[in-house]
Amino acid sequence: MLQNNEGFKSGFISIIGRPNVGKSTFLNRVIGQKIAIMSDKPQTTRNKVQGVLTLEKSQMIFIDTPGIHVPKHKLGDFMLKVAKNTLREVDVIIFMVNATEPKGKIDELIMDMLENNETPVFLVINKIDQIHPDELVNIINSYKSKYDFAEIIPISALQGNNVDRLLETIQTYLPEGPQYYPADQVTDHPERFIISELIREKVLHLTREEIPHSIAVIIDKIKKEEDTEKDMIRVMATIVVERDSQKGIVIGKKGALLKEVGTRARQDIEMLLGSKVYLELWVKVQKDWRNKSAHLRDYGFREDEY
Repeated sequence: MLQNNEGFKSGFISIIGRPNVGKSTFLNRVIGQKIAIMSDKPQTTRNKVQGVLTLEKSQMIFIDTPGIHVPKHKLGDFMLKVAKNTLREVDVIIFMVNATEPKGKIDELIMDMLENNETPVFLVINKIDQIHPDELVNIINSYKSKYDFAEIIPISALQGNNVDRLLETIQTYLPEGPQYYPADQVTDHPERFIISELIREKVLHLTREEIPHSIAVIIDKIKKEEDTEKDMIRVMATIVVERDSQKGIVIGKKGALLKEVGTRARQDIEMLLGSKVYLELWVKVQKDWRNKSAHLRDYGFREDEY
């Protein structure tokens, strides 16, 4: 139910950028808890992740998008479509770049995409904690010469530098509007989605390069165990891979890697649910699932929702 408060501001902010610039790290920093998975592997985010920050006089709804890239399969096409579609009907666009990497072709592509957009675009230069301050002027000039940004704000999403200033500036661009979500709600995604993402994050952290984009995580069942002395939630999930060799890697020698995935994921899921969790994981091979529309729909990548 929408709440109307006089003088209250609200709006939607899209975070766009090439893979691995720190969009999910920024979103988790702003929201104050983990709702977007983080990885050093590019293109970690596949669906748009909506995070809600409610302050005394404003509510900001952030949309973290998949990194802009050249797609190589149907899943890649889906990810690119999601990212582009979030530029519609938002109040502010954050174009995030990595201070440690020079401007590249994908950055140029994004600025071309934004060229006829009337929405205010902020250039947010992330990871400034990893460069010398003297380098910042050249970075700013390299982007400023290509696009007329409404604001240019350097930050460190990891350390929190300048993030408060960015939030304060965003609020000045938001229209007066209703409170769309309850003050204690931090995302519009169901628990199943967040849990599957937490499990997928652990696989990304623990597996070799050929695995990350070949996996999906399906939550088969979430059930509260009523007959135990302590509150216990049983979570059953399947990790989907594309090849038999990948299944062996995810399971690991004598099941060691899968066990470690489970241990790490269970800790985050317990924090999310506020309860003890018993996590069961299976691994299944689904050949070339990223190129098959039926499998993409089954695994939650539904184009009609974007």
